[in-house]
Amino acid sequence: MSNAFIAGVDMVKFAKPGQQKSYREMASSAILGAIKEAGIHPSQIEQAYGGYIYGDSTSAQHAVYDVFMTGIPVINVNNNCSSGSTALFLARQAVQGGAVECALAFGFEEMQPGALGSHWDDRESPFDNFMKVLDDGDYPEAPLALRCFGAAGQYYMDQYGASPDLFAKVAVKTRRHAMANPLALFNNALSVEEVMAAPVVYMDFLTRLMCCPPTCGAGAAIVCSEEFARRNAIRGRVEIVGQAMTTDTPETWADPIKLVGADMTRRAALSVYEQSGIGVDDVDVVELHDCFTTNEVITYEGLGLCAEGEATAFVDAADNTYGGKCVVNPSGGLMSKGHPIGATGLAQCYELVNQLRGTAGQRQVPNARVGLQHNLGLGGAAVVTMYRSV
Repeated sequence: MSNAFIAGVDMVKFAKPGQQKSYREMASSAILGAIKEAGIHPSQIEQAYGGYIYGDSTSAQHAVYDVFMTGIPVINVNNNCSSGSTALFLARQAVQGGAVECALAFGFEEMQPGALGSHWDDRESPFDNFMKVLDDGDYPEAPLALRCFGAAGQYYMDQYGASPDLFAKVAVKTRRHAMANPLALFNNALSVEEVMAAPVVYMDFLTRLMCCPPTCGAGAAIVCSEEFARRNAIRGRVEIVGQAMTTDTPETWADPIKLVGADMTRRAALSVYEQSGIGVDDVDVVELHDCFTTNEVITYEGLGLCAEGEATAFVDAADNTYGGKCVVNPSGGLMSKGHPIGATGLAQCYELVNQLRGTAGQRQVPNARVGLQHNLGLGGAAVVTMYRSV
């Protein structure tokens, strides 16, 4: 089987809840943009996969119908915070497996203000086992994501002697990157002192400026075969050279770091390195799931960017930014763009495709040829994707 290619991408600038257009308008705008950039006709798309978690079933159809109504299969994808990358995974799989030559992956979300919570309190929660791990560890009560990633940060500090300012330094780096991204919602500079002095939201170390905000938005990508790209004279395509999705194993319950997907990330990354024949040291640019700066730190190690327990040295050496080993989240990440759940994975794809095309403007990573994407959903799924410029 030949690899799949990204032929066109687009995203809308994310917005604070209450300031957004409808999910239909945001998603259809991103879809139309990706189609135009690829230079194809909607009738050439054979399947579509739409990722979101807040909305009625068939919302994906509602979004697509504003752009085209050709009767193709439209699959609604809900996989928590990895929904966008799951849509991309399915589109890539359909193309690479030969079921279709051209597929659409897109994601969108209209979020509500405040911490994420369950909308289905009248039934058993898929996170009951997660809460048991945190209850056994006597971690304070809090909304689900805040408690999980806050506990993981505390556990990391306890295990490796790290200081809370490690997580602040990551926030400072990320916001510095966002200053060059016109699509970032928050692009003012921060200092370590400002991050540490922000209101504490969990335990005695996790501040508000270490947490990504909820936002609303959409993104889209056209995925096609090599032959389709050649036949349609598609330029600027980027190759997907490896992709893996992993879910939880009993190892997840071992500690708070594994609870938030570190083991899923590690297994997915190893699979992608093997598939692609490209090692982590050859990666130029990374977009990873920094819903909290604690998770960015944990993910450095899960992806193999640094060894276990060595994130402090990795950050202090500036190996996560321009001039270091690789540039992590040049877009500003979730911390600066926000996290419209279904759209996040496609926004990461948008950033990496532009980096590998050399069209990322002031935030361009010099000579970027290999990009790595990491998108995580608790409950759980981790999707890791390796891209290469053609």
